[in-house]
Amino acid sequence: MRTVETQKYSVQQPLIETVLAWIKNNDIAIPEIQRPFVWDASKVRDLIDSLYNGYPIGYLITWKNPDVRLKDGKVAEGKKVLIDGQQRVTALTAAIVGEQVINKDYKRVRIKISFNPLEDKFEVFNTAIAKDNNWIADISILFRPEYSFLNIVNEYCEKNSIQNPDIIFEKLDKLKKITQRQIGLIELSGDLDIEIVTEIFIRINSQGVVLSQADFAMSKIASDERNNGHILRKCIDYFCHLAVAPDFYDFIRDNDREFAKTDYFQKMSWLKNENDDLYDPDYSDLLRVSFTSEFNRGKLADLVSLLSGRNFEKKTFEDEIAKQSFEKLEKGILNFINETNFKRFLMIIRSAGFISSALIRSQNTLNFA
Repeated sequence: MRTVETQKYSVQQPLIETVLAWIKNNDIAIPEIQRPFVWDASKVRDLIDSLYNGYPIGYLITWKNPDVRLKDGKVAEGKKVLIDGQQRVTALTAAIVGEQVINKDYKRVRIKISFNPLEDKFEVFNTAIAKDNNWIADISILFRPEYSFLNIVNEYCEKNSIQNPDIIFEKLDKLKKITQRQIGLIELSGDLDIEIVTEIFIRINSQGVVLSQADFAMSKIASDERNNGHILRKCIDYFCHLAVAPDFYDFIRDNDREFAKTDYFQKMSWLKNENDDLYDPDYSDLLRVSFTSEFNRGKLADLVSLLSGRNFEKKTFEDEIAKQSFEKLEKGILNFINETNFKRFLMIIRSAGFISSALIRSQNTLNFA
C-alpha cells in the first residue's frame, strides 16, 4: 500500500493589516530589527504603488519553530520565523505605520512616501513635494486612527480649490484600503530539516538568493526570548559592526540603552578604540567559531536543531536541550569577543607572518585557526 507523505507547508492569504498586527503582537519573529534596511526609498515607493494598482508583491515565507516540550510536559508553540520577505514587511511598516528604520549607516531614518491623487502618482518625500499642495506629503497619516479621513480629504480639496471632493475621496479611500489587500504567505512545517528549508527557499524565491545556514541560525536565535536569544543576537550583530566601525559604540550607548546596560556591551566595549582590520569577522564567522569550539560539531544546521531543543536520538524537541544549547552558545560567543583572547589570537597570526588581511586568502582560514 502506498504511503502518502504529509504536506510540509501551508499556503495562506492573510490581509496586509493582519500581517502588520502579527508583527506588532510578536506572533511573527523578524530576525533582528537592528540589522540595516537594505532597500532604498524608491523600492518602498514602488511597493506601495504595486499595492495601490493591485499588482502582486510576492510571497512571504515563514518557518514555524518546532513545538518544544517543557519540563511540566506541556508543549510551547513556537513562533513563526520570517525567513523571506523581511524587506517587504519592513517597507510596509515604514510607509504605512510610519516607523523608523535602520539604514545602511546604522542611522534611524523615516522613509516618507508621498501621493498625488490628481495624478495617481507616488514619490519619495522631498523638499519640492513639501511645497506642493498637490501632494499628500506622508501617506502614513491616512492609516493613523487619530487622524480624521474626511478632514484630510476636505483639507486637500481646500488647498487645491477642488469643488468636487468625491474624486479625491475615492483616490484616498483606494489608498487607505491597500491594507485590506491579501498577501501570499507560505508557512513551512517546523519538522523540516534546515537543508530542506534552504532548498525550498531557493526554489521559491524568484531571485534565487541563497540564505546561508548562519542566516537561519541567526533567525532562530533572534526569535527565542525564553533563553534571551534576542539579546544574544544583538551581541553578535553589534560586535561584528563595532569591529569594522568603532565609532558605532556611541550609537549603541545612546540609542539602545537597554542593551548598553548588559554585560555583553561591557565585554565588547574595548572595540571602541580598536582599529585593527586583520580579522573583521561577520556574524557567520562568529557563529561558526563559537559553535565549533563549544559543540564539537561542524554543521551550523545542527546548531539550529539544538537551539530548537532537538533530541537527535528520540527525534523530539525538549526545552532542556534548547536551554543547554543556548548556554553553550553564549559561552562560545563570550570567549570569542573576549579582548584578551581576540588580541592574543591576532598576535599569533601576525607572528606567523600574516601582517595584512591581503595575505589571507579565506576568512575561513582564520575561523579554523
